[in-house]
Amino acid sequence: MDSIIFDVDGTLWDSTEIVARSWTDYLKTEGIFMEITSQRLMQLFGQLLPDIAKALFPDFSEEEQLRLIDGCCQAEHEALSRQCAPLYPGLESTLQALSRKFPLFIVSNCQAGYIEVFLKATGFSKYFKGHLCPGDTGKDKAGNIRQIIDDYGLSSPVYVGDTMGDYKACQKAGVPFIFASYGFGDVPEGTLRIRSLPELISVCDKK
Repeated sequence: MDSIIFDVDGTLWDSTEIVARSWTDYLKTEGIFMEITSQRLMQLFGQLLPDIAKALFPDFSEEEQLRLIDGCCQAEHEALSRQCAPLYPGLESTLQALSRKFPLFIVSNCQAGYIEVFLKATGFSKYFKGHLCPGDTGKDKAGNIRQIIDDYGLSSPVYVGDTMGDYKACQKAGVPFIFASYGFGDVPEGTLRIRSLPELISVCDKK
């Protein structure tokens, strides 16, 4: 392996509590009294935003779904800029160790600006060489993984994520997948997995 690409939510931090509150509060300003919970977001995170909007607002037109989810995203950016979401244990020490050996990247199925909020809130931009999301490119996760590979001339990256969507995107992109089992989702048995972020250091040393 020559590089590592990370997911964000459920892999590097857990923003669901803060995001759930910000979405619930924003929707109230729109006259929609819907309680968004962190558990609900854990089930939805990893999907493309139009799919999340469709799941949350099935009775609205597609145009209105997209308007509402955009408002939710703006509200979450403001909330996460005020308060950094909880980081998974050992995150910075793991990034420090890995970045000495490998270029690190982020590819997430989020809106434009979200990865930047993560990097600013944590101060971890120094550990990453680049990042992409559908909000930047219009591509799905597999397409963005391939674009990172092409843009940076990577030959054998691995991807670290926590959902079935991540697993399937890696299959589509032809990239080995490491499952963060402490995150939000599940994947087929037999998939290489880590139970904590520091465990990734020893896994990558063997590759």
